Amino acid sequence: MKYSFLALSMLFTVTWTYAQEQTYSFSLEEAIAFALENNYSAINADRDLLDAKKQKWETIATGLPQIDGAVSYQNQLKQPVSLLPGELAGQEPGTFIPIVFGQPQTANATATLKQQIFDGSYLVGIQAAKTFIAYSNNNKEKTELEVRKSVVEAYGNVLLSQESVAILEKNKVNLEKNLFETEKLFENGLGDEESVEQLQITLSSVDNQLKNSLRLQSITLQMLNLIMGLDIDAPTQLKEKLSDLAQATIRLDLLEEDLVLDNNIDFKIVNNLNQQRELELKLQKSLALPTLNAFVNYGSTSYSDKFNFFSNDTDWFDSSVLGLDLHIPIFSSFGRSAKTARAKIALEKAKTQMAETEQNIRLQHKTAKSNYLFSIEEYNTASENLALAERIEYKNEVKYTEGLASSFELRQAQTQLYNAQQEYLQSMVEVINKKTELETVLNRKL
Repeated sequence: MKYSFLALSMLFTVTWTYAQEQTYSFSLEEAIAFALENNYSAINADRDLLDAKKQKWETIATGLPQIDGAVSYQNQLKQPVSLLPGELAGQEPGTFIPIVFGQPQTANATATLKQQIFDGSYLVGIQAAKTFIAYSNNNKEKTELEVRKSVVEAYGNVLLSQESVAILEKNKVNLEKNLFETEKLFENGLGDEESVEQLQITLSSVDNQLKNSLRLQSITLQMLNLIMGLDIDAPTQLKEKLSDLAQATIRLDLLEEDLVLDNNIDFKIVNNLNQQRELELKLQKSLALPTLNAFVNYGSTSYSDKFNFFSNDTDWFDSSVLGLDLHIPIFSSFGRSAKTARAKIALEKAKTQMAETEQNIRLQHKTAKSNYLFSIEEYNTASENLALAERIEYKNEVKYTEGLASSFELRQAQTQLYNAQQEYLQSMVEVINKKTELETVLNRKL
């Protein structure tokens, strides 16, 4: 028993340690797929859709048979007294005889079946429930598009921070080497103090940027974990490289793809709004129609001087009623007319909003195409500028070593290179993000 307990404890410890150290690894598409299943907003969007389906059945059920049961018990502590004319018992006219009718205790059990036969608002309610499900579906789709966009941006930011750290570490090593050599030259009287100071300024700046990039690397990874629905401190690794992802993201055929309004999620949602306003107008009109309901009632009542209603000797008296309820609206002092007019106004406003949304979507499409094309152009330019900046920095470093360039000229070339490096990294992220924005407008999920 002692050894078995020890073995179980060790197994539990190993399992717990493995669970704590589990590392997640994602490509971009895997991260998107994981987020669509585990993102907090995506989970609630699924619940909203399920809630809409339950609401539809709730509406349908109001027009189906409804059965209600009721049980009542009364004990008249002081029974009411009635007066009968005295003539009935041979007494003088004008006199009365006090008498108590019935027994003090009563038990009653009834069941009632109700069935709606006609109600115009019920038919509209069914249509509205279907429209609400369509809206919930579209809202879920919009949430998925937003989650996808957020994952792409967060994934790109993590790669950007990682690449920035790698470049800055490389730059720092080169600067430390240059500074060391320059300090030795100065100590031996072969260089000037200004050259040392210039390199110290550049090294301090790069060192601060490196520290900030390391902090951003942790923060961006935590942001990605949050969007994917993971614990923010979960160990997560990315399979993609920023350069490869940027190259794969350049899709010029997207610029030729036509906008289909019916596919745009914002247009779908505003169309849902118009359908809802139309149904609200129908509902107000339907309230002027009569409603017809049927019911059947069955019950049993027992009377007694004491509480013995569960005895087999107790007599129960049955009763049953079948009936119809017809409600006819006649005059509402023009209240219904005012509500109908307001519903018409709401519908007209929804139509105007739909027209505005259509124009906004068209503008978004043109803007997204322009931004995407510009990001590709900027990426190509940044790539060329980086190559030029590297050559210029290399030439100035050689000249500086040979004493043909000043430390100020070297620092200018280095600063230009560092800026070109960051612009190149940022341009890759922009290509990825701008492509995602265009795909969101086109409602392309892949």
